[in-house]
Amino acid sequence: MTTHEVTIDGLVLGQEHPLFVIAGPCVIENETLCLRVAERLQIITSALGIPFIFKSSYDKANRTSGASFRGLGLDEGLRILRKVNEEIGVPVLSDVHSIEEVQPAAEVLDVLQIPAFLCRQTDLVLAAMRTGKVVNIKKGQFLAPWDMKQVVDKATSTGSHRILLTERGSCFGYNNLVSDFRSLPIMRQWGYPVVFDATHSVQLPGGAGNASSGQREFVAPLARAAVAVGCDGLFMEVHPDPDRAPSDGPNMVPLDQVEDLLRQLVRIRETVESRGPASIKAR
Repeated sequence: MTTHEVTIDGLVLGQEHPLFVIAGPCVIENETLCLRVAERLQIITSALGIPFIFKSSYDKANRTSGASFRGLGLDEGLRILRKVNEEIGVPVLSDVHSIEEVQPAAEVLDVLQIPAFLCRQTDLVLAAMRTGKVVNIKKGQFLAPWDMKQVVDKATSTGSHRILLTERGSCFGYNNLVSDFRSLPIMRQWGYPVVFDATHSVQLPGGAGNASSGQREFVAPLARAAVAVGCDGLFMEVHPDPDRAPSDGPNMVPLDQVEDLLRQLVRIRETVESRGPASIKAR
């Protein structure tokens, strides 16, 4: 099934268009870091012909420990994201966690993101959709992919169809996630671009006791698999020095390794597209 085209600040996203990338540091640490990462990613993606959306969270509201760094907050975070948009010239995305955040966030952001843990919060989803902005809805790690149809129906009940759906792994026992790549074609059948979150899919929730851990070494193979299966976009958190990052360091991609990975993913996408559609019908 052909997906709806979603346009964001001149970029066109969807099945018939180039693989797009949502990337940036997990959390906004400071203005300098965001501008540095956004500029480097913009240079890399422009050279490769990849539509790019910068992502960083102004608040990480679901940290394992109450003592963990959450970010710079709504006002300062949005100020920095506005500056990234204006100075680097790329669309910006961040999470919204409550109805009260939606309107001020929509005044700055090109994409509002519904975090995985909140994907079934009806009022939040509806409020985000009613802004008319693109809304990236992450599939909860506690949901089956077909359960997201109910979320899509809620979202589109507003009359807006500017939706991205993101797969970010499923709970597998304690402190572990697994990726079921059947999720990508299942969610795509509703007609909206599907994104694979390559870094949160290797997270080990709560795996470090008072913080989450992760397995960065599996980001590249899972990203390659997702592109081969047929996602429309990739989500990756990126940092110049992940081991010193205050949030999600163990699963973030080092900035100096992003270009090589994206080159591989573009080649895989081109190979898959050159062979045309291939499907086996279920009995």
